[in-house]
Amino acid sequence: MSAFKQGDPTTLGRLYGRSQGKPLRARQQGLIDNLLPQIAVPAEGPVTSERLFGDSRPLHFEIGFGGGEHLAYRADLLPDHGFIGAEPFVNGVAQALTHIEEQRLANVRLHMGDALEVLARVPDGALAMIYLLHPDPWPKAKHAKRRMMNDGPLQMFARKLKPGGEFRFGTDHPVYLRHALMVMQRHTGSFEWLVEGRSSWENRPSGWPETRYETKARTVYGHEVWYFRYRRC
Repeated sequence: MSAFKQGDPTTLGRLYGRSQGKPLRARQQGLIDNLLPQIAVPAEGPVTSERLFGDSRPLHFEIGFGGGEHLAYRADLLPDHGFIGAEPFVNGVAQALTHIEEQRLANVRLHMGDALEVLARVPDGALAMIYLLHPDPWPKAKHAKRRMMNDGPLQMFARKLKPGGEFRFGTDHPVYLRHALMVMQRHTGSFEWLVEGRSSWENRPSGWPETRYETKARTVYGHEVWYFRYRRC
């Protein structure tokens, strides 16, 4: 997953990293051309539940949804909620569209591009949940400012979540883990860590599916995976 330029969370920066990998198959290109325009987040204006879904249902936002497995699982699990997913990688968007079509998910809207640009247009206090799962770790110290887990984005997350809303974060990268925990320590006034011991971060919580990325991290690379849940306070 790609990262985003940091700084003032209301100032839009450029994306870092690739936007496309291997060429799309014909079906995937067809979904990009035909389905995506039907369910794309509007390019301008406020991003509200009423505008996207025609009612006041709870809103969820996933930043960098990869292949869309987690997004599709959650949307299928909670059909009365609305889900917004942002991903700059076109191959990931195509995979997510495949899930949406096959599972006939009417409660998902996608943005192919910068998540923070869309998030900035969500009214403050409008989101029930924000997900940031396995973001690009940018492991070199000189690239730390490119990580999504930084002060600017976290300030925005806090504003956009309603009181009692939940921020979920997961990673399999130890450098990113240490950085993320250090940053979250600076935001204890905004977020309460929902933790009851080691099992809280070592075991996947209920309703949090294992994606192909996570399976590969465990079985191919032998990585540990850590899970974190924070409540907006």
